[in-house]
Amino acid sequence: MIYIKSDSEIEKMREACKIVGLCHKAVGENIKVGMSTMDIEHIVVDVIKKHGAIASFKGVEGMDGAVPYPYATCVSINDEIIHGMPNKKRIIQDGDIVSVDIGAYKNGFHGDSAKTYMVGNVSDEAKRLVEVTRQSFYEGIKYAKVGYRLSDISHAIQKYAEANGFSVVREFQGHGVGRNLHEEPGIPNYGKPGRGPRLEKGMTLAIEPMINEGDYEIDILEDNWGIVTYDGKLSAHYEHTILITNNEPELLTKV
Repeated sequence: MIYIKSDSEIEKMREACKIVGLCHKAVGENIKVGMSTMDIEHIVVDVIKKHGAIASFKGVEGMDGAVPYPYATCVSINDEIIHGMPNKKRIIQDGDIVSVDIGAYKNGFHGDSAKTYMVGNVSDEAKRLVEVTRQSFYEGIKYAKVGYRLSDISHAIQKYAEANGFSVVREFQGHGVGRNLHEEPGIPNYGKPGRGPRLEKGMTLAIEPMINEGDYEIDILEDNWGIVTYDGKLSAHYEHTILITNNEPELLTKV
């Protein structure tokens, strides 16, 4: 069941989403060569605590054999697609692309957003991957309007990414978000248009393209959390929590 939010619920949700946006602002201002991925975790935890929120990701159940997720962030570097666990020994190098996924919970609602940061002297191809991933999100939300179908978003993301020579991860997808971090509907980043439920005012969705430089096949790390590209090539991630309105979609996690 897709849960349509009331105006009062949306106002509460805006606060959680704003906190996520502020976390990304802090990461963007501080990320640099020589930091550890655990340093990123500490930056985000400080912002979440400062604003009286709770980290959404802590305690999330994983795949079979995985411990509940223990951190506030997922920090994934280069060929890591998603769910990279922060580690004080994992040092950010010159030229790395670093995907940071953040969730915050306040007033009974979650916000969720991810960005891939380019650190130092990034290669032209890595830069193009990050830029195409970001733009694929914006191509998708051109269809995040009342009356379109859910797969219209999915199709637009895939079409743009593949037209630029990249591939779209199949096994993981966007999702509804609200009182629960993951709600219906699931939102693939690929597929034919004109399918799935029609979009309605009050839907809140986490749209999140995960785009690979090479093939879309994945591998799972030994911790049963980290997801990497099977061919070892780069991957990028871009996500906002959006609100379907009577007009253009509102990006709730953008500050």
